Amino acid sequence: MHGSADTETKRRLATLALGAIGVVYGDIGTSPLYTLQTTLSHDGMKPTPESIFGVLSLIFWAQIIVVSLKYVVFIMRADNKGEGGIMALLALALRSARGDARMRWILAILGIFGAALFYGDGVITPAISVLSAVEGMKVAIPDLPHWVVPVTSVVILFFLFALQRHGTERVGRLFGPVMVIWFVVIALFGVRMIAVNPQVLHALDPTYAVKFFISHGLQAFIALGGVVLALTGAEALYADMGHFGKKPIRLAWFSFVLPALVLNYFGQGALLLSHPEAIDNPFFKLVPQALLYPMIGLATLATVIASQAVISGAFSMTREAMALGYSMRMPIVHTSREMSGQIFVPWVNAFLLVMVLLAVLGFRSSENLSAAYGIAVTGTMVTTTILALVVARYQWKWSRITVAVAGILLLTIDLAFLGANLIKIEYGGWFPLVLGVGVFIVMTTWRRGRELVVREIKQSGLALAPFIENVSDHPPLRVPGSAVFLTANQHAVPHALLHNLKHNKVLHQRNVLLTVDMLETPVADADERIHITSLGHDFYGLELRFGFAEDPNIPEALSKCSRSGLPFDMMDTTFFLSRETIIADDRRPGMALWRDKLFAFMARNALPATAFFQIPGNRLIELGAQVEI
Repeated sequence: MHGSADTETKRRLATLALGAIGVVYGDIGTSPLYTLQTTLSHDGMKPTPESIFGVLSLIFWAQIIVVSLKYVVFIMRADNKGEGGIMALLALALRSARGDARMRWILAILGIFGAALFYGDGVITPAISVLSAVEGMKVAIPDLPHWVVPVTSVVILFFLFALQRHGTERVGRLFGPVMVIWFVVIALFGVRMIAVNPQVLHALDPTYAVKFFISHGLQAFIALGGVVLALTGAEALYADMGHFGKKPIRLAWFSFVLPALVLNYFGQGALLLSHPEAIDNPFFKLVPQALLYPMIGLATLATVIASQAVISGAFSMTREAMALGYSMRMPIVHTSREMSGQIFVPWVNAFLLVMVLLAVLGFRSSENLSAAYGIAVTGTMVTTTILALVVARYQWKWSRITVAVAGILLLTIDLAFLGANLIKIEYGGWFPLVLGVGVFIVMTTWRRGRELVVREIKQSGLALAPFIENVSDHPPLRVPGSAVFLTANQHAVPHALLHNLKHNKVLHQRNVLLTVDMLETPVADADERIHITSLGHDFYGLELRFGFAEDPNIPEALSKCSRSGLPFDMMDTTFFLSRETIIADDRRPGMALWRDKLFAFMARNALPATAFFQIPGNRLIELGAQVEI
């Protein structure tokens, strides 16, 4: 019996590891398409034996230190109840800084900017991955017209984004096997060439990386901007932890993905030692001529899978940002009945599609786009490291010395990669920065605007306790049923309640003031989900709490209140909500007028709170209210 359980556990682990290979490692798994080509051909670099050994050594040790030690071993320890990703890490870091408003503000700014850069990654990854795969056609057909590659890439990307609304549930079953074939094939091609030039394996020695820096100086530092392309997708290891768990992701990396990547990179290096002229596309020139077209097809499929993972990550992060109050509410479509994490966000999909197509048509080649790629990746890496160090100090209780040593080591590497990419700002690095700054402004404006709205509502509200006493002394007409008033302040009378009493001259038999809180954990515990306070005279305060990875469903939560002594009959319950119309007023302290207007525009176009909280429209009464900020 015990053996049967062990067998089942191993089988499940293997299944999850296979899924992780398909979803988690698509991005980093397709980086051999362009990394060595970009690094050894930029800024006057030539594929000499010395530079080939140096760059290969840098790539290998970057994958060991940054991906294996930093992400797979260190960062993945920082799980927020099993969830990963920069927004989950931000929530964990914010919990570490409770009571320190200044530190929370600094951490929030860092986390939001890291998240904003992730959207830049979500734009550039599909563009550069698909472009680099399609560029294999130029190896097969050297005289190919220059417009064929970008136009073919645009068509593939358009279909990729068009398919998003159907979800990844069915396609996802193919991801694992396809990526397994991909890794096996690129490893075999690498082994084939390493057998011809086995001396390339000397690059495993880190002294070659040191010698490369000593002999090439600034050129070697600039080369780090290309080496970082071998690390793209490392953030996905952490972001997808909630889908697969730590153990399957770690197993897949160390036993399968890392060896396959190393063999392919070193195979390309072995090819360049014999044929330096192959630097224009060493990945596809590693492939035997007879297998070139099938390999182009496999590479295109692999890059589509890599793109899918980043796009899905952008959807998931948007939902988390909405729940944590950093993004306006948007429609969310669930594409799977079994997996709550498989979602489709139409607005984000449309935004990414437009930006990706602009990137492809604007840069036209993976080599041009590589200059833009590194900044988004390295910026997010720096942010992740800082937030993880905060968690290590305050949650894991690491000593100051341990945190300082880890911080110096990791941030020195991260900042070196970031610095090497900042040099490329004028050559395309501006693109993800502009994109990231734009998303950052939108997210911080929404967060600050909501804070100002809540502040105005609280300042203008009547005190609740005297109001209830007055109602009991001078009772209005009470009608049967329950009235639920959504409010941000449990100590003030909701505007909707006042308007209902003023215009309709009635109160319901039972009145519930409902506040919804989104927690800094993925899922709310059962004992913290519902909190009920009796206010007297059939008035109740009700707080419902949801985690940032949950879909807040108020009717479903109310149905569970009967266990706490407050039963609800949905057919006899009416929801009242004040819909605020935001008025930008530059005379009030808060934000700049242009940000006030931006927030007012977003508020007008945001998904109504009633839809976000899944309140049925036939049980809802909305009353307008103007709020000046």
